[in-house]
Amino acid sequence: MFINTIMGWFSSDMAIDLGTANTLVYVRNRGIVCNEPSVVAMSQKLGKVVAVGAEAKRMLGRTPGDIHTIRPIKDGVISDFDVTGEMLRYFIQRVHNRKTFIRPRIVIGVPSGITQVEQRAVKDAAISSGGREVYLIEEPVAAAIGTGLPISEPSGNMIVDVGGGTTDIAVISMDGVVYSKAIRVGGDKMDESIINYIKRKYNLLIGEMMAEQIKFDLGSAYKLDSTRQTMEIKGRDLVSGIPKTLILDDDEAREALSEPVNQILNAIKMALENTPPELAADIVDKGIVLAGGGATLKGMDVFLREETSLPIIIAEDPLTCVVHGAGKVLDDIDVLRKVVM
Repeated sequence: MFINTIMGWFSSDMAIDLGTANTLVYVRNRGIVCNEPSVVAMSQKLGKVVAVGAEAKRMLGRTPGDIHTIRPIKDGVISDFDVTGEMLRYFIQRVHNRKTFIRPRIVIGVPSGITQVEQRAVKDAAISSGGREVYLIEEPVAAAIGTGLPISEPSGNMIVDVGGGTTDIAVISMDGVVYSKAIRVGGDKMDESIINYIKRKYNLLIGEMMAEQIKFDLGSAYKLDSTRQTMEIKGRDLVSGIPKTLILDDDEAREALSEPVNQILNAIKMALENTPPELAADIVDKGIVLAGGGATLKGMDVFLREETSLPIIIAEDPLTCVVHGAGKVLDDIDVLRKVVM
């Protein structure tokens, strides 16, 4: 215990947004120091990690047989405990310039639907990676704090955090979650929908990276512009087995994304149905705040505004809301006690 305390003096307290798509690390007094994809490349021959983050992501689908690229977090939960531990250890040591004797205090953002077993897995992974004390905070609560919503007041604040693996919806009042709903639909499901749509319509198999590129360049939830946009996509023809190129337009990309986007809309409607009337009245005035990478999908705010008739506000920096919120909690021990799980 005494040794832990001594090590704590030389360690920087950290906040981590352990996301399905990206892991962000915030260090007290330094801000965000790391924003890397949650991907690890493992060598079976050597039995060790060969790359983590952006370097490992570049290897996706391009590795020889003995090297496997792993996404250790699927649908917002840890699917590979050992690899997650290795990834966390890499990020923690990188922040502390690869020093070994470090024991930082860590706050980690996790999806609101996380089970007790999954909570334990996240805590154990962080402690085995060098954490002294580990606290978990629900991602929508962290995102609300990060966007500056007045969650301590007795009024309704609704936040929708569209991440890589999950969409977290929460109504928050007086530092507590009144209603929360987490659905396993996010950026990854959108990529999957694009892959399936192109396979169904054109008999063309594309990779994850190409699907992600289509989502960023052509994808939208609502038609904003009458100008037709197109892009060239490459994949393998499933009939002939030969690589092939074709042109995809924005209408097709929007059609491909319609299923996951509508699932998010239905979850928001369910949350509104389950919100107490007084808090629902506050949401009519304040609107719904969108955070997470999915908030950057073109036309997402317009689509939700049209369907719910409520004001929709996109957070100032939707990708970093969760980690900034967790970082603010690190600095205020009183808030930490109120909002940790």
